[in-house]
Amino acid sequence: MRIKQIPGTKGSLKWIQRLAEHHSGLFETELGAKGLLAKGDTLTWISPLASDEWAEYRNAAFLDRIGCHSLAGKLAAFWPSRGPQWDGLARDSSGQIFIIEAKAHRQELASSCQAGEASLKKISAALEQTKAALGANPAADWLNGHYQYANRLALLRFLLDNDVKAHLVFLYFTNDTAMGGPRSAAEWEESTAVVKRHLGLPQDGAIEGVVDVYIDTAALA
Repeated sequence: MRIKQIPGTKGSLKWIQRLAEHHSGLFETELGAKGLLAKGDTLTWISPLASDEWAEYRNAAFLDRIGCHSLAGKLAAFWPSRGPQWDGLARDSSGQIFIIEAKAHRQELASSCQAGEASLKKISAALEQTKAALGANPAADWLNGHYQYANRLALLRFLLDNDVKAHLVFLYFTNDTAMGGPRSAAEWEESTAVVKRHLGLPQDGAIEGVVDVYIDTAALA
């Protein structure tokens, strides 16, 4: 599914559109510092793009955009039709895929699953599979409280299990004063630690394929 977006005027929608269109080098630097982008390598944004009506993607359309259309049938078996809608998608010249979830304020961290009975059964099975793969606490509630974080992990796991070279980037914007967002990476880390504890994730902070990136909105203004 392709979902057209308006030009962002506030919050994470505004900042990720600016980052993709005008400050890609800043994101490349951050990924390079995390060891995910080789020196001199460049990143190609797949979405959001002004030339594509700032569209965001989910399910089969998401797979099409990242060059993995052949996995559409497997994804349909793994997850219902209204899967995660990605804030950003990018690839590097080696073929690595970066799927991006962006946040500008703490309230965006909270969410719960609203799926109907049929979809819930499929979602629950996928989440339990992901918990096991990540060594998370089996009793942790991945449907309520921080469901969005959990389902992003599940979709990353799906890609990795199907031999896609993928990274899930949780992109946290700092100093979004209009939204009352965290002023520093440290403030964000306090909040995301709560999310990870709720989900029963390993406390050493290492999750295969997952990276946290912090970008100051002042650099995008």
